[in-house]
Amino acid sequence: MFSKSFDLFFHSLPVFTASADTISYAFIGGIFPALVWLWFWLHEDQHPEPIRLIVRTFLMGMLAVILVAPIEQIIANFFPSQSFQVYYFWAAAEEILKFLAAWVIALRSKAFDEPVDAFIYLTTAALGFAALENTFFTLTPLLHNDPIQSILTGNMRFIGASLLHIVTSGTLAIFIGLSYYKKPWLKRVATGVGLFLAITLHAIFNFFIMINEGSGTFIVFASVWVAIIIIIFSLEKIKSINYKTT
Repeated sequence: MFSKSFDLFFHSLPVFTASADTISYAFIGGIFPALVWLWFWLHEDQHPEPIRLIVRTFLMGMLAVILVAPIEQIIANFFPSQSFQVYYFWAAAEEILKFLAAWVIALRSKAFDEPVDAFIYLTTAALGFAALENTFFTLTPLLHNDPIQSILTGNMRFIGASLLHIVTSGTLAIFIGLSYYKKPWLKRVATGVGLFLAITLHAIFNFFIMINEGSGTFIVFASVWVAIIIIIFSLEKIKSINYKTT
């Protein structure tokens, strides 16, 4: 079943029928907004991380999109379309793979040496994921000769979906950062709780976006921006943590 789902997904991707120019435009439209957000969030770190780890984590986040695709197809085969279960397990697959992208490259390295680094690396992986995901979303309108719709899609994902990935991965990062100097078992508990909340927030966002229109969608997007403000304040708390105060 896995192989069949994998083949169905990749043969359905529009990239296989797109010209090189179209792919380039979509890629730029997908990756540039993610890099803007990355530039913004990297300034939250008073001790900049090694650029090589940032680049690798970003690329690993992009790879996670490819890895999650067949998994999501399999999930869709097991649950009714548009059901909350589908959105929840899709969210679980994405959040776990984004976390693993950051963990494999950076969270096990010596560069992960202060609480705020969890946010930097998890956000970097999340934005890498968003960059490639947004590329696919902006590519489809281009294939139908609708550049205006492609631009609108890119803008909406810049202010909505990309921020969602920041919020969910950032939520997990806050828990990891707050437990940075705690005992190993508390770190594991904090990571588990943070991951659960990240998955739940992601699933709720996707579910309500799909079932709501107009003002309902606006409320969901506004909630994401409120969450960003909360994360910014939480980051200030994390940046004030040091070993002597824990």
